[in-house]
Amino acid sequence: MQTNAFGLVVIGDEILKGKRRDRHVDAFRQLLAERGFELAWVQILPDDPELLVARLRQTMAEGLPVFSCGGIGATPDDHTRRCAAAAAGVPLRRHPGAVAEIEARFGDDAYPHRIRMADLPEGCELIPNPYNRVPGFSINDHYFLPGFPDMAHPMARWVLDTRYGAGAVPERELALKVYRAPESTLMPLMERLAAAYPQLKLFSLPRLGPDGFVELGFRGHEGLEEAFAELRRGVEAMGLEYSLPSTLKPPEAAD
Repeated sequence: MQTNAFGLVVIGDEILKGKRRDRHVDAFRQLLAERGFELAWVQILPDDPELLVARLRQTMAEGLPVFSCGGIGATPDDHTRRCAAAAAGVPLRRHPGAVAEIEARFGDDAYPHRIRMADLPEGCELIPNPYNRVPGFSINDHYFLPGFPDMAHPMARWVLDTRYGAGAVPERELALKVYRAPESTLMPLMERLAAAYPQLKLFSLPRLGPDGFVELGFRGHEGLEEAFAELRRGVEAMGLEYSLPSTLKPPEAAD
């Protein structure tokens, strides 16, 4: 399977209520970028079974690969295993491979509670956990991991390296800074260029304040240099002051 973008779901009331800070978003952004991928979107969801099933049904129907962190433990507030099964339209089954891993790690102490973490959606595949051997699982291109970053991030790295190979060609971006011009002034130019280069993502990032500017550019692959050159010509034709990144300046003009 080849794709350039992944979704990320972070599950847990503790994140939403501020009892713990999220440590997943930045880490996954970096893990993906290192392999030429990117985050398409992020959702932080509560421990609410009805909402989890609805959201997972939606994301499974969209076809984008998704990482999910949290809620696969054995306590009563861990709903993700059951909700993932419901969203996929399959029952929970005790996975023999997961049983073997949990028994190997905990022995007799696997029963009666820890073994519940082997109750997984029927037909899922295991994701190895190098931290304590309690596996995650995947189904419908969704990769369900523990909420603990020390476990989840190495497991995500394994998924990316084993399921998605060498990765994708990283997106590039080219941008300039336009000074003393509001976005409304630039809107006709942006609309024209966005229509002319639909394969690229045009972005406009205003910075407010007395030294404010609009960072204006494109992100993508095919046609990037051509689109950026046309953007630059358009800004010049409007008589606006702008600056280029140092990597795009002639050597004598570089900072």
